[in-house]
Amino acid sequence: MRKVTAAAALTAALTGSLAGCGDGPATTDAGRQARPGTPPAPTPTASAPAAGATSPGPAAGAPLAGAPGRVPTLAPRADGLTPVFERAQQHTDKTVALTFDADMTSDQGPRAAGGERFDNPQLIATLRALKVPSTIFMTGRWAEEYPDQAKSIGTDPNFEVANHSYGHHAFTSPCYGLPALDGAAARADVDRAFSAFRQAGAVNTVPYFRFPGGCYDDPALRALSTAKVTAVQWDVVSGDAFAKDPAAVAEQVLAGVKPGSVVVMHCTRSAAPVTEEAVRTIVPELRKRGYRFVKVSDLIGT
Repeated sequence: MRKVTAAAALTAALTGSLAGCGDGPATTDAGRQARPGTPPAPTPTASAPAAGATSPGPAAGAPLAGAPGRVPTLAPRADGLTPVFERAQQHTDKTVALTFDADMTSDQGPRAAGGERFDNPQLIATLRALKVPSTIFMTGRWAEEYPDQAKSIGTDPNFEVANHSYGHHAFTSPCYGLPALDGAAARADVDRAFSAFRQAGAVNTVPYFRFPGGCYDDPALRALSTAKVTAVQWDVVSGDAFAKDPAAVAEQVLAGVKPGSVVVMHCTRSAAPVTEEAVRTIVPELRKRGYRFVKVSDLIGT
């Protein structure tokens, strides 16, 4: 019940706040929206990386600053569409990936200038203090607004920076009222985000992409096929978006985690103010249960 309530609160707040933060339903390949508060319906994707598959990168030497690093990716689907990773399905080790969406839309500059904070440096400090490897799905607009933080995160081996679009526009419609991009614009948006990471000096970038709002369909997967990214969704909804009770967020995560899980959370104080406090409960409890924290690249690599 709490999952549905959290997703409903998110949907209600979209038009006036940080739209489509990634806690809500995804659109399946058939263009059908899943029930609010649930992870997306399974799509026919590869379940393991292709032999020797790596991300795009320079032929020799270290990757350029801000370019996707050499990490495992999934092979393209048989129909040529971008592969989608939700959880390490056959994973039996007690590992879990905490992921954090650093959301900011392309038109929220005036709100940031007025004092609204879309960052959460205390959360990053807590993840460092607790030694929790994490994957940060960052929008290019967030990296432009907070370049020093983007560089700090993107040069810290504790983190990897993944692509969450440039301006948090939808890649299919409907998606919580987010303005949608067509195929060509969607493809360019991904490149623009990677360019923003490069400009900020974030080195530890990976060729993973999370759809704004979690919404996608076959045309969206086709639009990204030449970007050579793996789309990363989740199987555990934290419910941290617009939440006011950190204990409820922690309880929801702890109830949902399984070996190989991917948890979606947020790194935006204005839209997810209790995430850092919830993490301080989640991390020690999962460790007590025998779980080890890893990045998404570690899960895909298995």
